[in-house]
Amino acid sequence: SSSRDEALRDKRAQILSRGLPKQKPIAGVKQVVVLASGKGGVGKSTTAVNVALALAANDSTKEVGLLDADIYGPSIPKMMNLKGNPELTPKNLMRPLKNYGIACMSMGFLIEETAPVVWRGLMVMSAVEKLLRQVDWGQLDYLVIDMPPGTGDVQLSVSQNIPIAGAVIISTPQDVALLDARKGAEMFRKVHVPVLGLVQNMSVFQCPKCKHETHIFGADGVRDLAKTLGLDILGDIPLHVNIRETCDSGQPVVISQPQSDA
Repeated sequence: SSSRDEALRDKRAQILSRGLPKQKPIAGVKQVVVLASGKGGVGKSTTAVNVALALAANDSTKEVGLLDADIYGPSIPKMMNLKGNPELTPKNLMRPLKNYGIACMSMGFLIEETAPVVWRGLMVMSAVEKLLRQVDWGQLDYLVIDMPPGTGDVQLSVSQNIPIAGAVIISTPQDVALLDARKGAEMFRKVHVPVLGLVQNMSVFQCPKCKHETHIFGADGVRDLAKTLGLDILGDIPLHVNIRETCDSGQPVVISQPQSDA
């Protein structure tokens, strides 16, 4: 029976290897970095926006793009202060909208701001495919992809369809968020996407009056998880009103307050 089990395993491996799509690079894009989280509401989109702006600010010779892969809850248009529909090129490709030197593409440019996307999985996958393949990115050094929360269809499809240089996992130090962050990291490992490291977000709140520091969501949860997984901590971001306000107003903190601690 052990030989039968082995035969079954081999057969399953063959079927799986046949079923996986071939990875095909996005035209004009050199490196793809995905920012992901297991749980929603941990500041992933805010971090993705500021990472894209920081990559551009760090080296003015680099061209950076930002893709909002969250079909149900696109927030990049608001955070990057962009509105309108993409123009089409003669080849029928969508031209990204641009602000602060970053080329951006999002489902939010294709639907009304208040309209809900009430779609089943297949339609969502079709939309993701269009955002990946039917956009004229020009020549980009980096494309930052803001993934939706979780480890579902979109994450798998993106990971299996395009070569990804690395994934960054965002989490708050709270136990409930860490459980899902761990699942996110393990998912990327399973699909052979290198995890570049973790970002601990909303790690500490400093009272603006007395400067007392409070760890609202816990102190070092993400650091402990990084040690367990053998990964680096890439950043430790405080819970600060400026970070939230600047993104809500479409002037992210990296652009509007580059010299601030945040």
